[in-house]
Amino acid sequence: MAAIDTIRSMRAGSPGARPSGRQGYVRRLVRMVNSLANRIGNLLDRRRSRLVLLEMTDDQLKDIGISRADAHREGLRPFWD
Repeated sequence: MAAIDTIRSMRAGSPGARPSGRQGYVRRLVRMVNSLANRIGNLLDRRRSRLVLLEMTDDQLKDIGISRADAHREGLRPFWD
């Protein structure tokens, strides 16, 4: 009888229970979508920072130790690179 009680408690959603097939699939899907959204956000941040380099003055670039040619080269790189 103890084995049946254990099975019932696992089905009821106890901490050690595995999610059903559908719940597991949804969780994996949510994790994947979140991961993809984070990746896209990082790519867009990289692109924004490269565009800012193109807008900086020569004095600002000199302050951070980058030449105009380096800033231009970096600013024109594609966002996925």
